[in-house]
Amino acid sequence: MRALLDINVLIALFDEDHTHHVETTGWLKENIDHGWASCPLTQNGCIRIMSQSRYPNAVPVPEIIARLQKAVSTTHHRFITDNVSLLNPDAIDHAHLLSPRQLTDIYLLALAVENGCRFITFDRSIPIRAAKQANAASLTVI
Repeated sequence: MRALLDINVLIALFDEDHTHHVETTGWLKENIDHGWASCPLTQNGCIRIMSQSRYPNAVPVPEIIARLQKAVSTTHHRFITDNVSLLNPDAIDHAHLLSPRQLTDIYLLALAVENGCRFITFDRSIPIRAAKQANAASLTVI
């Protein structure tokens, strides 16, 4: 199943000094044949975070955009449009939205499911039941 990579997973792939860089690149090498995906939210988040002066290994915006452009130009990548809404009760079980800090992860999980992907993250606290169509195969924690 194709993997929609979380923002932090993208950052770990692009930052060789990231705590999870080795683990993440190893995971991707083992799973690349299934393909990977990004979306506007994950691409913009990666660029925004990695280009901030407060980020430990800040990269100028044009440089991180160039890195992303190179990564998404491979045949393994698929771009997913933002075609899910947190307001849609058919996609999201609002009873499981317990914290504002979960919104992006739950949205990305639901987006992955809607597009036949699994969501790849470092976050172990995502309530899988919040995305109505999600199952155990829909979420992978590295």
